[in-house]
Amino acid sequence: VLTWDNGQGLLFTKTISVDEKYMFTIEERVTNKGATDVTLAPFGRIQRKYADDVEHYAILHEGMIGVQESTLQEIGYKSLREDGAKTFSAKGGWLGVSDKYWLTALIPGTTQDHAVRYANVAGEGTPRYQADFKAASLSVPAGSENYSTVQFFAGAKELNVLDGYNQKYNIPLFDRAVDFGVLYFLTKPIFLMLTYFYSVLQNFGLAILALTVVIKALMFPLANKSYRSMNQMKALQPKMEKLKERCGTDKMRFQQEMMEMYRKEKVNPASGCLPLLIQIPVFFALYKVLFVSIEMRHAPFFGWITDLSAPDSSNLFTGFGLIPWENPSFLHLGIWPILMTVSMVLQQKLSPKPTDPVQAKVMGLMPYMFLFLFVSFPVGLVIYWTWSNALSILQQWWLMRAHKTPEHKA
Repeated sequence: VLTWDNGQGLLFTKTISVDEKYMFTIEERVTNKGATDVTLAPFGRIQRKYADDVEHYAILHEGMIGVQESTLQEIGYKSLREDGAKTFSAKGGWLGVSDKYWLTALIPGTTQDHAVRYANVAGEGTPRYQADFKAASLSVPAGSENYSTVQFFAGAKELNVLDGYNQKYNIPLFDRAVDFGVLYFLTKPIFLMLTYFYSVLQNFGLAILALTVVIKALMFPLANKSYRSMNQMKALQPKMEKLKERCGTDKMRFQQEMMEMYRKEKVNPASGCLPLLIQIPVFFALYKVLFVSIEMRHAPFFGWITDLSAPDSSNLFTGFGLIPWENPSFLHLGIWPILMTVSMVLQQKLSPKPTDPVQAKVMGLMPYMFLFLFVSFPVGLVIYWTWSNALSILQQWWLMRAHKTPEHKA
């Protein structure tokens, strides 16, 4: 409790309390001991220094954040420098500054209109940025008192904590401080499933493996349909070759007759791509979860994997730690990316080959393209993809037996 007298008949009392997750509740009470009425406006601000030469993340928002007019506001530092301050008039909501894992936020807690501003404020040296609010004025008649209450959060962006405050204090969209992005409808459920499996298995790596099994089970009907379609396309290959010979250079006629053949044979050439197309948003959603969730930060798996949110630390070019060589950053190839590539090659050998030779060559190169692409990805994502491929291999083996064709008979 802090108290002070302004020497003009006003006594200010500030009571600050904080819970175990760093939500502060600040009550400011004004007692008017003078002979005239006064009017005061509650005000709060968050200010931070931010140097532009630090690392920026293309897939992550860092900067001013809040909810005004029932809408999430995400305003970057560059926008404030170049376009000037952003102002809003709102009831309720919250405002603050977001980093990758941390949040500072003011919750005015008033049902009346209040002014919110996000701005680049003057200062020497490192630029400073500010999020502030000014609430409606309060009247304090002579011989009486009045008060206002504001909450201030300064802590880690743990989703269960933010959701808990949302329910307890009715803070709208408070969970959106975790930047789950445009795939929020998919990313948050994936995160919740991961944390559920973690509560059972006590290891986020095992939780990722369990989540992959669930995803594969949900996609199994599509995989079954896709494999059947690819086998049908393969069976139609001789007819396709005859059709090419008959149509010659008339590509339009060839396309028309080919589509008619698909219709008669009840083959959908696009259905073979469905499992991959559906898996792409799941892949990016999991990538987002691993990248932005503080719960994944420094989460270990087994062996040398001590942080699922970081790239695989092992390296082929140092003999996996046996050669004391400070290699260039571009010469880095971990064990898990290699295992992932092997799994992709094995999966391709079990899959029906594309009828188009150009497409077949591209598909043959894809595992090696993915190898160098995934080197810098969080190892948790590489583990997911490798395990997913392993399950796909088992799945395809079963489907080959279930849809046995002459090519597959012993």
